[in-house]
Amino acid sequence: MTLTLLRLFFIFLSCIVGYYVGSLLTGFSANGAYMGGAIGGFSSLIVIFLEFEMKRLSIRNLSAAVFGLIFGFFMAWIITSVLRLIPMSMEFFSSAQIILILIFCYLGMAIAIRGKDEFNLIIPYVKFVRQDKKDDIILLDTSVIIDGRVADILHTKFIEGRLVIPRFVLKELQQIADSQDALKRTRGRRGLDILNKLQKSSEFDIRIQEDDFPDVREVDAKLVKLAKLLSAKVLTNDFNLNKVAELQGVTVLNINELANALRPVVLPGETMEVRVSKEGKEHNQGIAYLDDGTMIVIDNSRHLISQSVSVVVTSVLQTSAGRMIFAKLEDTAGHGGKGR
Repeated sequence: MTLTLLRLFFIFLSCIVGYYVGSLLTGFSANGAYMGGAIGGFSSLIVIFLEFEMKRLSIRNLSAAVFGLIFGFFMAWIITSVLRLIPMSMEFFSSAQIILILIFCYLGMAIAIRGKDEFNLIIPYVKFVRQDKKDDIILLDTSVIIDGRVADILHTKFIEGRLVIPRFVLKELQQIADSQDALKRTRGRRGLDILNKLQKSSEFDIRIQEDDFPDVREVDAKLVKLAKLLSAKVLTNDFNLNKVAELQGVTVLNINELANALRPVVLPGETMEVRVSKEGKEHNQGIAYLDDGTMIVIDNSRHLISQSVSVVVTSVLQTSAGRMIFAKLEDTAGHGGKGR
């Protein structure tokens, strides 16, 4: 609505300016004034049409082109200033000046557009701030949005910074939500719901990053490249993305590593009371779980499924997938024994 009013106001002003210019050029003739107003209105319609056709033009590309144009013009000015010191006719100098300006402006624009990804000043998330104040940028990948725990973590205020969701991540999330596979479709829609809740919340500063890298096919590779350009951190729970990003010097915030770090420390010899939920893979083993999801493998407890037992920790195994606790019954004769 605002843009429509702006266009109407522009047409109105163009008619007035055209009316005044037409009147001025024709010696304040009424016909000239009306003709100038009509030309002004028609010209404004042409400008609006061009503006409408340019709506798909990337602001980043335009900014890069303007930067290249200014740089090319500056280089041409330096060279023509040097040529001015060489004795030559004014006609030859003017011709050389025009040619150099044309060439350098074209080269500056072409090089700037081609290398637009390297211009951090063009990226809209960079702003002038105090040197002692750093505004962290955190990129969210598809897996961490689908996971859902990111919303709870953000509400705790342990992670601060500007949350940025690349357009290609959002596109991948939409493709998962439209998948033929029911499980993928459910996960994708849950991710979109979580993202929608985060965007509606006034607590978080969430932006959509429009830039893409057409020459890069993999979403993970695009995410790492964007993180390097923005000097941003990547929030994920993808093990492979974690390793690839770390190899390229990108800081990674891994939710799974955070969850493992927050799990209570359990040492061999400790006693705890757990509930056996199912049988294990090995003979006569039972499986129990802590509140945080840590699996406990209990020897000689297969017959105690659905019962609460007191166990003694024998060893703790830490793996890339998480932590696994091995235990034995505290009182095998009583099949459950006493509490802690």
